[in-house]
Amino acid sequence: MRMLHTMLRVADLERSLAFYTEVLGMQLLRCKDYPGGRFTLAFVGYGPETEQTVLELTHNWDIDTYKLGDAYGHIALGVDDIRKTCAGISEKGGRVVREPGPMKHGTSVIAFVEDPDGYKVELIEISSEPPV
Repeated sequence: MRMLHTMLRVADLERSLAFYTEVLGMQLLRCKDYPGGRFTLAFVGYGPETEQTVLELTHNWDIDTYKLGDAYGHIALGVDDIRKTCAGISEKGGRVVREPGPMKHGTSVIAFVEDPDGYKVELIEISSEPPV
């Protein structure tokens, strides 16, 4: 077994696709409308679904806002240079909501950005991660 994808419901598919592709550098892997169900599924990621876990963005056509549940945490992305990555995200209009720095009670260097719907994306500097 392997993990295939994580799904997020998004209010504005075009806005979310722009964030995940243009700001975070993912690729749109596939997108399909389901007129009978009145929804669209778009899959984005850093590599082919056959090799990588990806993100499914679900847009329900008749819903324009969602409440984020308090059980949701975040998506995590590994990055080589967290400060450079955050600067690039800010330059592209992304919102850095926690600047790079060590995590509480640990040594990993992390930051958080927020997508257009308010979902948190954690950035973890790979070189700061302790070996497992």
